[in-house]
Amino acid sequence: MFFRVFRWSLIITVLSLIAAYFYGGWTALFLCFMLAILEVSLSFDNAVLNATILKRMSEFWQKIFLTVGIFIAVFGMRLLFPLLIVGIVAQLSPVEAIQLALQKGSIEDPGTYAYILNEAKPQIAAFGGMFLLMLFLTFVFEDRKLKWLRWIEVPLAKIGKLEQMAMVVSLITLVLVAQFLAEKPMVVLLSGILGVVTYVVINGLGKLFESGMEHKLEDDDKAAKKSGRASGLALATGKAGFFLFLYLEVLDASFSFDGVIGAFAITSDPIIIALGLGLIGAMFVRSITVYLVRQGSLGKFAYLEHGAHWAIGALAAILLLSIGYHVNEIITGLIGVVFIAAAFISSLIRNKHKAAKA
Repeated sequence: MFFRVFRWSLIITVLSLIAAYFYGGWTALFLCFMLAILEVSLSFDNAVLNATILKRMSEFWQKIFLTVGIFIAVFGMRLLFPLLIVGIVAQLSPVEAIQLALQKGSIEDPGTYAYILNEAKPQIAAFGGMFLLMLFLTFVFEDRKLKWLRWIEVPLAKIGKLEQMAMVVSLITLVLVAQFLAEKPMVVLLSGILGVVTYVVINGLGKLFESGMEHKLEDDDKAAKKSGRASGLALATGKAGFFLFLYLEVLDASFSFDGVIGAFAITSDPIIIALGLGLIGAMFVRSITVYLVRQGSLGKFAYLEHGAHWAIGALAAILLLSIGYHVNEIITGLIGVVFIAAAFISSLIRNKHKAAKA
């Protein structure tokens, strides 16, 4: 199972490292390897959350996520997105943006590709931070039977009984961040509002079509039982599958913001970033997602989903805090790993107690 799931990731890793070596020698190979580790450590919680969504999708849309989705993740978010941002901020044509990227240059030198992208960080962080904050608050404000950190999840679920609390708390947070942390408050406000709107629209449409699909499947199941046929499995197909796929891609984009910006602390070479952060890192995140789904890990370890959402909440806070302060990428990566590890250990203890009672 392990080799079958991670086969292409391992092949891509070897090929990318070879390409990095021929491109820039041992230094480029080492930098490529470091970027891959950075991406995987920053996105492990993303893989867990992806798995919770992917298991609700049909086999067709799972394949789309693993094929078209990886193309979007590698070339769209890790390569084209930074070029697009630099082109807009510096008012450059696509060709000029590529030429500027290939000139490399330090993140501290005005006018360089890395410097311009870093200057756009407040807008990027506001959009991604608000999208992730909405996702986190929507989860913790919902009253769930299974609770992990009961001392805080129980009162949060009670607060969540008030309508639209996630939206209210998110917008208040955005106003405070724009007022006290941003040099350009209106720019941050606009970017943050776009992040909230994006979450509401995509999540709302996904739930709408998924709900309609489930009603149809329930009717099909009743008809199947009457005729003695096997009932169907409620997996998202059609429009519901499409919007879950779209939701996953925006989620992946939000998680990749800190990695894309953080990569320039290691190197400003777009080729090395594309190889390490994009090809190797994004492929491994996809493989971890598939492995979790096929192993049924989310069912075996009940608190993993909770840990992933708390890691998302922490990442959202870090992204918003980074609008006014620099936060080391190591801290960002470690927080996600700590939450996932804590949730995994808690799940093992829960399983042990259940087995003892049984």
